[in-house]
Amino acid sequence: MSYRRELEKYRDLDEDEILGALTEEELRTLENELDELDPDNALLPAGLRQKDQTTKAPTGPFKREELLDHLEKQAKEFKDREDLVPYTGEKRGKVWVPKQKPMDPVLESVTLEPELEEALANASDAELCDIAAILGMHTLMSNQQYYQALGSSSIVNKEGLNSVIKPTQYKPVPDEEPNATDLEETLERIKNNDPKLEEVNLNNIRNIPIPTLKAYAEALKENSYVKKFSIVGTRSNDPVAFALAEMLKVNKVLKTLNVESNFISGAGILRLVEALPYNTSLVELKIDNQSQPLGNKVEMEIVSMLEKNATLLKFGYHFTQQGPRLRASNAMMNNNDLVRKRRLADLTGPIIPKCRTGV
Repeated sequence: MSYRRELEKYRDLDEDEILGALTEEELRTLENELDELDPDNALLPAGLRQKDQTTKAPTGPFKREELLDHLEKQAKEFKDREDLVPYTGEKRGKVWVPKQKPMDPVLESVTLEPELEEALANASDAELCDIAAILGMHTLMSNQQYYQALGSSSIVNKEGLNSVIKPTQYKPVPDEEPNATDLEETLERIKNNDPKLEEVNLNNIRNIPIPTLKAYAEALKENSYVKKFSIVGTRSNDPVAFALAEMLKVNKVLKTLNVESNFISGAGILRLVEALPYNTSLVELKIDNQSQPLGNKVEMEIVSMLEKNATLLKFGYHFTQQGPRLRASNAMMNNNDLVRKRRLADLTGPIIPKCRTGV
């Protein structure tokens, strides 16, 4: 309360009257105090980063050439500091002589025929590199040049030793062509149950509306010909997974479903796996590489549902734990064994026991 009472006496002060009573020097001091400058801002010119405190009148315009001449004159007139040890040009110490590598006595005893020595002495670097490749000294060439030299009768390494430090030229690979599937036309063909449409590939088509993907799932409920449906990299989410799960409970024709590389969470994946007991046609399901990990609890529930299914033969997902991974692998192996036994039984037919007849 005392601080507020001290401020009450300044409420009714007349600022104009106080400024009128200041002298010229006091006004200049006040103006310098009120200047807001930023000396640390490197973007501002030097004249705006610091207050101008000079009172001397300028002697003339700034002349850069005269200033440089003046500085150079001062530098020449300034006497250099004398060296503690004056330079006389005298060489001190021992002169360095490179050491000569001792010659291998085995190489000294090796003698070649005069014609061969003359051929090696006159051979170019390219020919020497090819000879080295034939002899197995592949370190003098790149791998590509080495294998080309072994399979060719002509000189491959035409640049000689200079090509050792050069890498293999990069061959640009053209980008894949965008998916040209017509969304509206394909959806109408699914709804009309087109017998020629057996595979629907919507991979990597961006910005597909979620209602459109749900419409595809709804149309597949009544379709009798589509066997493969893939929506990899289409930004599908849980509502799309829920719609596909409802489709799997009704559809009896679809054999492959691929929903990899999307934004489906653990709840959506579980809904898809929980729909497998109601479906007897699906043999392959791919759900890997979602935007977020599913977690150990979801993986254990997925494995439990896979062990109850007897028709799924391929399951595309990389389990993070070894236990669920082994259980899922065993479940797929058991389903494949059941298919193999059914196929063998269909080929051999039922076994009819032989009966003996009396004479």
